This record gives sequence, C-alpha cells and structure tokens, in this order.
Amino acid sequence: MTEIHACARLDLSTLARNFEDIHPPLTSAQAVVEAERCHHCYDAPCVEACPTGIDIPGFIGRIATGDLAGSARQILDSNILGGSCARVCPTEILCEGACVRIAQEERAVEIGRLQRHAVDWQMVRGQPYERAESSGRRIAVVGAGPAGLACAHRLAMSGHEITIFERRAKPGGLNEYGIAAYKLVDDFAQAEVDFILDIGGIAIEYGRELGVNLSLDALRTEYDAVFLAIGQNGVRALDLAGEALPGVRNAVDFIAELRQATNKADMAVGRRVVVIGGGNTAVDAAVQSKRLGAEDVTLVYRRGPETMSATRDEQEWAATNGVLIRHWASPVAIEAGVNDDIDVVFHKGAPGPDGQPRYDRGAFRMTADMVLKAVGQIFTQEGLAIECESGRIRVDADGRTSLPRVYAGGDCVAGLDLTVAAVAMGRNAAMAINTEFRERAHG
Repeated sequence: MTEIHACARLDLSTLARNFEDIHPPLTSAQAVVEAERCHHCYDAPCVEACPTGIDIPGFIGRIATGDLAGSARQILDSNILGGSCARVCPTEILCEGACVRIAQEERAVEIGRLQRHAVDWQMVRGQPYERAESSGRRIAVVGAGPAGLACAHRLAMSGHEITIFERRAKPGGLNEYGIAAYKLVDDFAQAEVDFILDIGGIAIEYGRELGVNLSLDALRTEYDAVFLAIGQNGVRALDLAGEALPGVRNAVDFIAELRQATNKADMAVGRRVVVIGGGNTAVDAAVQSKRLGAEDVTLVYRRGPETMSATRDEQEWAATNGVLIRHWASPVAIEAGVNDDIDVVFHKGAPGPDGQPRYDRGAFRMTADMVLKAVGQIFTQEGLAIECESGRIRVDADGRTSLPRVYAGGDCVAGLDLTVAAVAMGRNAAMAINTEFRERAHG
C-alpha cells in the first residue's frame, strides 16, 4: 500500500505541537475575569442544559471570590468526572449554548474552561470526599467508563464495597480509548480515574467481559446489586464487500490505537484518507489523520451539514484543520484500485420532495490509501438475557432494568451519547440503589 506511514514525514516536535491541548487552561487572573462575566441568573438556563445539573452560577461565583475549594466541591457533588467533562463536552450545545450572554454580546461565559480551572485545582490536592463507615453491601459494576466510575464513586461514598469488571487493560472507557488525543492530554483520563479511586472501597478486575468470562446470573447471586455500564460494544458495518480490504478500518479502532500509542510517529496513516460518517468520531478521526501527516483528508457524509451529529463547532474545527467535508454522498462500493490503492464509489444525493434523501444524481469515485469507517456504534445483546428497546437496554428513570437489582446506564441505554450524560446516569443509578437498600432495610 502506498506510503501508509505518512506520519513519519513529520518530525517529533511537529507531532508534539499537533497534539497539544487545544483548549489551554485559564490562568488564575483570566479565570476571575471570565467568572465576573456571569450574570448569576435565577433559574439559570445553563443549569437546565447541563445533564448533571451542576449549579453553574454557584461554582462560577466562588471562582470570582477566590474560593476554588468550594467551587470544585460544588461541581464534583454533581459530576465527579467534572475534569474530563470540562474538556470533552460539547458545551456549545449544552451549558454555554444556553448562556444569556449570547443574546447580549454573542459570546457565552466560558463555563467549560472555568469548570476545568476549579476541578484541576482540586485534583492536584486530592480527593475531597470521605468514605462512610462500611455498610456490608457489595455491588458489581460492569464497565470502567464514565457511567461505571460515577456510579462506583457515589456508592463507595456510602460505604459499600464496589468491584468494577472491565474488559480492557485500562479503565476510563471512551475517555481513555475514544476521545481525540488533543482533547485529553497528559494522560488525564488515568489521572481522573486515580482521583476517583482514591475514595477507597473500589477494586477493578481487568480482562473480564460479560458472556466471555463473566456471567450476569453469577453477579446477581454474589452481589447485592449490579450496574451495567458496558457501552455500545459493537461497530456498525457498511455491508460492502470491500470492507475487508487492507487499509479499510473502523475509526474507533484507529482512534483507540492512537490514544494508546507511546510514539505517534509509529502510528500508521495514509497520505490520502477518506473518512465515512458524520459524527464526532468521524471528525476526530479525520482531524487526527491530518495532524499525523496525511496530505488529503476528506470526510464524506450521506446527508447535509444540518443533520450531522457532529456539532457545528466540530464541523468548523475539521475545516480549520484542512479536512474537506463532502455532503450528500452515500458509499455503494469499496474496491481494490491500482498500486494497492482503495477506490470508494459514492452515489450523489439530495433531499427529495418528501424530505427523504435520494441518491439519483450520478456517482463519483475517490481513491485513497486509507478508509476510516465512522458510521456509528451499536449495542449487542449476545449472552445477555435482559429486555431491550430500540437496540439498547430498557431502563426506567432511575436506571432499573427488567431484572431485579440490576441497573444500567451510559451508552448501553437510550439517551445522549455524551460523557456528561453517562456520568448523570451512573450517579442517578447509584442513588436509586441506595434508596433500594434503605427500603429493604425497613421493609
């Protein structure tokens, strides 16, 4: 295949610059100035827009007065993963998108960076919570991603003993394996895990996977409650024969490999990269390909920009980084080209009179030496006897599944596929488990 190690054309200093933190932290003086822009709204719309319900005016007000300990505590009381959420959340469609400042001067208060400022201050100083006296209860958490970690921490605070079962070699879930490297730098995902585990009472067993070497029935027998945070454990295919060709791979695998690479110069990437998809994963894969040294990167999406699940800011970020985005093109074939290249055939489309896309405007062919598929992830129910709906585990408002004493949260259940939403579900499930324990004790 032609020049698959394109990153070798970039020197180490260039690679280091390309993967620096894209949102550098605020200085103390900058944080105070930014905090003073907050109007401290009554019934603040930014709070309503935050899935974890952080008291945003409250924590910002404490930054303005120099009370970083109180600010961090106010954040972490609602969101124990406030550090990573401050870095990876699409704040432009959540808290900052609801900021009243936008109507006044077209610039929201930088809530995300202020949250990072307070939480980073606290993380340097360690865990601010103390674990309650042992309750004698034991809970199994399956999955060490944001939902599982948030659930485990809240339960550990109540004195329960938690065992997290994680199929991979490291904890953190998408924060560790699925986020662009320039969004979580300096091994922050693992630093945050260490911060969470410092509460005590939480053990992690690695290489443990449901349906492989872990049984839900056995967990229900051995533990007082089970929380499933197993994410979307499959990748959607294009169902095209050429998907097995060398150089065609899933974007999530590409991102995970890059996240774990100790030397980015060893990371394989083509000179000409085609990314198929329209979400944040597609943008992360495309931009990182470009920053690794790919010369031409094109992101191809089957509909228009307004229906892309990647936010407007993410789409602009891709364009700023030299990624060409082509809309209204649906892949119909992946074929072996000359000199081991890959040819991808697309049908051109447009919205039809009924609003549905129609791909009847001819075809075009793109030649690449790497094709990254980012057409979505799926939840697979193999070996899991539990009720599902719309392709994910069915839960009630508190995360209860169809099985007694089994809860679920994160990407394996319906809802926003965001770190902050997963944290909220894990936290809420822990609170519901505690309520169930109290009802049993008095019942």
